[in-house]
Amino acid sequence: MSRGLVTEAYEQLTAEGYLRSGRGAGTWVSDTVRPSAQAAARDMAPRAPGAQVDFRPGTPDLSLFPRGAWAATQRAVLGRLAHGSLGYPDPRGLPELRVALADLLTRRRGVVADPERLVVCSGVAQAATLFGSVLRDRGVETVGVEDPGSPQHASLFASAGLRALGLPLDDEGLAPGPVFRSGVRALVTTPAHQFPTGLAYSAERRGRLLAWARDTSGVIMEDDYDGDFRYDRAPVGALQGLDPEHVVYTGSVSKSLAPGLRLGWLIAPASMTEEIVARKRTMDLGNPALDQAVLADFVRRGGYDRQLRRCQRLYRERRDALTTALAAHFPGTEVSGIAAGLHIIARLPGRFGPQPDLLRRASAAGIALRPLSACRATADPVTGHEGASAGAADDGDGTVPLVLGYAHLSPAEIARGVRLLAEALPTRQGGVRSSARAEGCLPPTAGRRS
Repeated sequence: MSRGLVTEAYEQLTAEGYLRSGRGAGTWVSDTVRPSAQAAARDMAPRAPGAQVDFRPGTPDLSLFPRGAWAATQRAVLGRLAHGSLGYPDPRGLPELRVALADLLTRRRGVVADPERLVVCSGVAQAATLFGSVLRDRGVETVGVEDPGSPQHASLFASAGLRALGLPLDDEGLAPGPVFRSGVRALVTTPAHQFPTGLAYSAERRGRLLAWARDTSGVIMEDDYDGDFRYDRAPVGALQGLDPEHVVYTGSVSKSLAPGLRLGWLIAPASMTEEIVARKRTMDLGNPALDQAVLADFVRRGGYDRQLRRCQRLYRERRDALTTALAAHFPGTEVSGIAAGLHIIARLPGRFGPQPDLLRRASAAGIALRPLSACRATADPVTGHEGASAGAADDGDGTVPLVLGYAHLSPAEIARGVRLLAEALPTRQGGVRSSARAEGCLPPTAGRRS
């Protein structure tokens, strides 16, 4: 071969680090250890490795994602999308998506939705971070969060430099006394279907919280994470619709389509809109334009409404399957919360063992569970383990409260998971797990005011 080809090959190998050379010192194989091109990349997605049945809440049935309809919409959008639409987008989101979402949220959730104040986000997680960043810029240091509530709220606000203060609930929602005494000027709530207790805020409590916001110049972030999923009646309208100048409304498609799409929205009060948009611009310059255009078309053509109706029907069946299985295998279990959402609270009688022993036996049997104590304000947001001051593992009445997700499991998987859990937990004091005692389980909506 020619000298030029050899020289070029040596130069290429040297440039890529495989060879090293020096004037008068020759050419040598490099001592630098290079990783293999075949080295595997770790997958750190939140899963329960080794679990036969995963009852942890928060995930919809991803097999219900409308692949065919979504693919058809994507092809149609690609065929007509202007070249200019593939440039840097408006940080608030594509105008056609903001208009489509504003119409959807006004119609389905009673939101006061001005497209000019709607910001498309990477899910509620980014919406909370944007909200927290603006609060921090305004000098706010503490945000009140529901206790029990979503542990992610505390970690998201911590990333924005804010401290999360856990505030207790009663049977109607956030207890107003502790809210007023706390001195906070910002709250995060899940009023349509509180996570994780499953209660719906009463009309009186909604009014008290809005009065607090007006009296203190406070602001409430409403996390409407599963407001469309009510099974016994029409969903309660959003809190934001009652006072859009004191409520930041947030939501996403994570429970209705798939969390992997990372598409959500935030509707801001007029007094915060420009600050939130400016923060969104510096954070990521806006969400992917193609994904936004596809969602806009999917919403406009009725695909999103059809998806919601399909999910509502199937998730209601799965909730019924879970309460039936618990009644058969764990008589005396109280299932609380309204008939809504993607999870329930099940309080197992103490005869099935204390919480640490119950969780250990469940894990050994391949059943992944989430105790209610993991949703306390002092719980670790990643591991779910409660801190030293997180309170008792039970409710003080000897029961073991669990947060059981069901939307991502088929009725057969639910029945199998509850049966395996029952087989792994020997009862104390002569307890019996037979369907003959199933009448001891309270009905699905018992135990909480709705």
